[in-house]
Amino acid sequence: MIYNHLLIEGAEKLGYKLTDIQVKQFNKYYEMLIKWNKKINLTSIIDEQEVILKHFLDSIAIKEVIDLNICNSLIDLGTGAGFPGIPLKIVFPNLKVTLVDSLNKRINFLLEVIDELSLEDIQCIHSRAEDLGNTDLYREQFDLCVSRAVADLSILSEYCIPFVRHGGYFISYKSNKSQEEIYSSKGAMEKLGACLEKIKNVEVPFLDIERTFVVIKKVKNTPNKYPRKAGKPKKSPLR
Repeated sequence: MIYNHLLIEGAEKLGYKLTDIQVKQFNKYYEMLIKWNKKINLTSIIDEQEVILKHFLDSIAIKEVIDLNICNSLIDLGTGAGFPGIPLKIVFPNLKVTLVDSLNKRINFLLEVIDELSLEDIQCIHSRAEDLGNTDLYREQFDLCVSRAVADLSILSEYCIPFVRHGGYFISYKSNKSQEEIYSSKGAMEKLGACLEKIKNVEVPFLDIERTFVVIKKVKNTPNKYPRKAGKPKKSPLR
């Protein structure tokens, strides 16, 4: 990529020292993103510099709020084109990652990316969060759940918290104008067995805007009635 220096310098500002292999993986990821985006709608951001800043660096900025070296497993719900899951897998290669999306075309793209980047211990699942969260194989099995999906935090909480083990975390990537939404979702968090631990604004290198990370801790098991059937969380959010 022409702007590799932005990727390398930006990562350094966030506390990462990228290897040559990791830089090459990000380069290949960008190439595939642009190629596939001509066939299916993956992202409206296609300019190389913007992808580096708004997708790659934004995804890995989570290091400012949690030590991923102590996390064994991560699930990314509504991953779309693989953000933040694939960038996090690149910079934390020992992390076991599960990517979930409801659109099979995006899953096909992600599978090819995983193969081309030679990533290991990472899987893709074509499913709705409401369905997958009720299966014993995935329910309350992850140290960390992340999501950059655009949805109300009450809705995201019902999708995401059931996947997190007792003592683990759900971290939502939000804009810095989400304060009212965050606090109105505290009731939903409590019903799902979690609590708001902290909110932290992080400056993404070379961007004028801050990313708000909402850190939610799982303090007890989620009641079996959650998540509700597909479509219900969005139609009638918990409060």
